Amino acid sequence: MAEIRYWLHSLFAFTLGPAFVWVGIQHFVNPGFFEPIVPEILGSPPFWVYASGAVEVVLGAAMIHPQFRKVGGYATAAFLVVVYWANLNMWVNEIPLSGTTFSTQAHIARGVAQLVMIGMALHIANQRRWMQEEV
Repeated sequence: MAEIRYWLHSLFAFTLGPAFVWVGIQHFVNPGFFEPIVPEILGSPPFWVYASGAVEVVLGAAMIHPQFRKVGGYATAAFLVVVYWANLNMWVNEIPLSGTTFSTQAHIARGVAQLVMIGMALHIANQRRWMQEEV
């Protein structure tokens, strides 16, 4: 059982980590793509896009590096909960992304994907705990 968990842990870390780094970099390469979904109440969309992009790069790197996976996994799970506000804002206010307004089903799928990523991040964070239990 420990081998399967370790394999899943590695798969999640090397899937979610690089994905976060790539998406974080996209916040700097194409900030205009992300700016429309920043909740209006926050103001200054460029600031929030760049700040969240920087956080995503750091979180992705933390999940890749074994020494930082625990903190990276927990921080990523928390980050995903917080940034869901932008996705919810997009849904409630029917904000198009690249000219496309998502359907209710697409927004639900995004929510499910967010939950899956939270689960993956928590699995990454808990590697040492379950490995110690198996010993």
